[in-house]
Amino acid sequence: MLIRNQKGVAAVEFAIVLPVLVLILFGTIEFGLLLFNKQVITNASREGARAGIVAPDATALRIPFSEIESVVNTYCASNLISFGSTPATPSTATNPASPTVQNFGDDLTVTVTYPYTFLVLNNLGFAPINLTARTVMKYE
Repeated sequence: MLIRNQKGVAAVEFAIVLPVLVLILFGTIEFGLLLFNKQVITNASREGARAGIVAPDATALRIPFSEIESVVNTYCASNLISFGSTPATPSTATNPASPTVQNFGDDLTVTVTYPYTFLVLNNLGFAPINLTARTVMKYE
């Protein structure tokens, strides 16, 4: 039986396994960031809806929809993790039944859409994903 020289076998095996390990590591980080940002826009839609349904006092009119968007954009700007790859201000849509009259019990819907772009996996062919959160609350 011949004894072969096996020097360098571990280095070759490591070179073969390393790309897979790095892909798993970065994939875990990327999808963790995606789920975190999804939770942030969900909370932002809740914050916007809550700001929109609560009247400052009994005689005040509801706040304008531009202020709801401002609440959502401020929340997102301070909490989204984007690393500068995409803007930190999502698009916000509010669609009440009637934009001029909101009565007690009417629905207010706030929808937030955020285009999430992968940092590393984008170079491997992963397309950007539109994260969407929708909150419906009744006017108080």
